[in-house]
Amino acid sequence: MKRFFLIIPFLFQSLDVISEQIDFNRDVRPILSQNCYVCHGPDKAHRKAKLRLDTEKGSREVVAISNASQSELITRITSKDPEEVMPTIKSGKSLTSDQIDILTKWVRSGAKYVKPWAYISPIKTKVSESVSQRWAHNWIDSFLLEHWAREEINPVQDADSVTLIRRLSFDLLGLPPKIATVERFKKAKDLNLVYESIVDEFLSSEFFGERMASYWLDLVRFADTVGYHGDQDHNITPYRDYVLNSFNQNLSFDQFTREQLAGDLLNDPTIDQRIATGYNRLLQTSHEGGVQAREYLAIYAADRIRNLSGVWMGATLGCAQCHDHKYDPYTARDFYAMSAFFADVDESKHFAVGSNSLPTKRPPEISVLSRKDREHLRSLEAKVSKTKETEELINKIKSRSVLTMVTQSIEPRVTRILPRGNWLDENGEIVQPAIPEFFGKLDIGNRRANRLDLANWLTDSKNGIGGLTARVFVNRLWYLFFGEGISSSLDDFGGQGSPPVLPKLLDNLSVYFYENGWDVKKMVKLIVMSRAYKLSSRISNELKVKDPDNKFFARQSRHDCLQK
Repeated sequence: MKRFFLIIPFLFQSLDVISEQIDFNRDVRPILSQNCYVCHGPDKAHRKAKLRLDTEKGSREVVAISNASQSELITRITSKDPEEVMPTIKSGKSLTSDQIDILTKWVRSGAKYVKPWAYISPIKTKVSESVSQRWAHNWIDSFLLEHWAREEINPVQDADSVTLIRRLSFDLLGLPPKIATVERFKKAKDLNLVYESIVDEFLSSEFFGERMASYWLDLVRFADTVGYHGDQDHNITPYRDYVLNSFNQNLSFDQFTREQLAGDLLNDPTIDQRIATGYNRLLQTSHEGGVQAREYLAIYAADRIRNLSGVWMGATLGCAQCHDHKYDPYTARDFYAMSAFFADVDESKHFAVGSNSLPTKRPPEISVLSRKDREHLRSLEAKVSKTKETEELINKIKSRSVLTMVTQSIEPRVTRILPRGNWLDENGEIVQPAIPEFFGKLDIGNRRANRLDLANWLTDSKNGIGGLTARVFVNRLWYLFFGEGISSSLDDFGGQGSPPVLPKLLDNLSVYFYENGWDVKKMVKLIVMSRAYKLSSRISNELKVKDPDNKFFARQSRHDCLQK
């Protein structure tokens, strides 16, 4: 493959290199969150001195907005008096000189607060036209070039042809490439044209679905066993096949979400949509003698909200199970109101009928055939005249049906706020299904909200948090193909997470995703067609000094593709 070496002095001439300004979300909020919010944050029950530092209104009394010397905040963090210094000695936390310097500069600049980046819907930004387009392969590269110019760094050279195709094959298929594919690329006269054709071939391969499914199934804690005690097998493998087929058929991510959370609530749901609801049953369960049903239903509810919020929202809502969140605006009420969406899921029968047989019984279950067998069966049964052989084949196909756990809606259980998460305490307030309060309310009239409303809210970019959901998912895709997310904390976009190093790029990718119909394959192709994806993983001496952790993606990451 022809190698391009890029030295970017011409970029520095076309872009003004400006000094970094203090950014609240990037620079200040992480310091306050790590050191201050546990005592002066969202959790009102444990808040000290009635002081909030997570909001501008709450902090007004201690943060002067023009004179750092008059700021109680700066006085406390720079104090040498062990009785006055903040954070307290007892907390075990302390600020570095750099952190004190950042907070001081922030106060001097006006102590401006902004909404947490994770809760601001992504906004499309036009990339600067002044950056060089000779190097870029698509607009992802243009964003990166602009950032590299500000950081005064140069990208490394392109990866050689064999390395690039091996990388692409492992990333999209989870398998090494065929020799013929590598040779075709090495001999190509138009590398970009042939590379794109190979990308399309890989995206059309059945192995692409397996590669993506392996990652998704890890996210949703898929397992063929119950997890607790005897760890008996349970019936759920058709859900695995549903996920694999969904990626191969390029089911839009918003529909993928609706089918898993609420496929049974769709109008006239298909077999596949009912199979998809197996997601709601992917829990560690127990039917051991002496199990308290109420206790385990509370455990199941908590596990479900932890997974749902982490996978789709990049949120640690599970931290609000026992008290209001220490670092983010989620309350205990939010936690239980979200769990109330799933109060109609029939999941208690196994306490009575679960057994030590393999597999154990986990009703409700349905008997299903694979998609291929269903299609074959339909074609056979559609024949006007059937022979003694056709009937035999039909019966043989039907005999291959297997059970799988599904979601069946029942009269919703009563959901209460459990004080301190104690399932024995029934004094808590009864709550109805609702989204976290700081996000507003669902516009559904007077009826009780259900799981389908929740799924639609998660993927609605106008009236819900679809933009935020898109941001979480595309950050995961970036991680798969670069070894690190644009935000390195894939499951925590909150106060304890890491702000994105390239927020405008992440936002543009998010908007691109939902504006293009939540098309997963299109999103993947955009990323792997970028020049940045094709870079070598060899680190230059310059990057060893300026970006040893590859936060700016001026090279590819060195990692084992099989273990992403």
